[in-house]
Amino acid sequence: MSSSLDAVRAGGPFVVAHRAGNDLRVLRRAQNAQVAVVEADLHLFAKRIEVRHLKTLGPIPLLWDKWTVASPRTPRLLLDDLLQVAEPSTILMLDLKGRDPRLSTGVAAALHDRPRKSTVCCSQNWVLLEEMRNLDGVHVVHSIGNRRQLHALRRQAATRPLDGVSIHLRLLGPRRVRELRRLAGLVMSWPVRTLAEVRRLLSWGVDGLITEHFEVLAPLLRRTGAQLGEAG
Repeated sequence: MSSSLDAVRAGGPFVVAHRAGNDLRVLRRAQNAQVAVVEADLHLFAKRIEVRHLKTLGPIPLLWDKWTVASPRTPRLLLDDLLQVAEPSTILMLDLKGRDPRLSTGVAAALHDRPRKSTVCCSQNWVLLEEMRNLDGVHVVHSIGNRRQLHALRRQAATRPLDGVSIHLRLLGPRRVRELRRLAGLVMSWPVRTLAEVRRLLSWGVDGLITEHFEVLAPLLRRTGAQLGEAG
């Protein structure tokens, strides 16, 4: 089935706005920068699907991440709000966090109620992705943060086709990118911070660059395209 993600991929390497969907103001900035794919982190808390990167302490509503602590009174963005506000042309990359299977069920229901032409669902907990596999317009991406997951991906790819992978930059090299491109139709990498990393990843054949610097890299990528990779 043809989708807007297929059109983005056909146009060459693209930028994914890392975490931009977690804040509606940043989402608008990404859309104004004409970023095709916007990532958002999804957590299940108190039976609601919240869009945020910050974690909770189990049932305690305090939000934290590394050296950041936020008040439990911090307003929570919900998935329904994000789906309502995001422009139809924006491809949302929904990163499912945690281990609760009810998150998958809730995301599937939300995408059924508010269908989009293309949505990417990714997670490092691949069990959460199973319910997404048969949804119209949804591309399932296996996230890889360590070598153990990389080995598991090879086993998974031997039994079923993979839509795509999202892998940490530290795990990549030219040979590994070639291998991943054989195993999956799409290869994305994070976190992309510098122009040198952009050049290196493009020269290896990575499709999607997941970055918080999307306002700089997106127009640069549109202007120069694959020439950045050749310059490396």
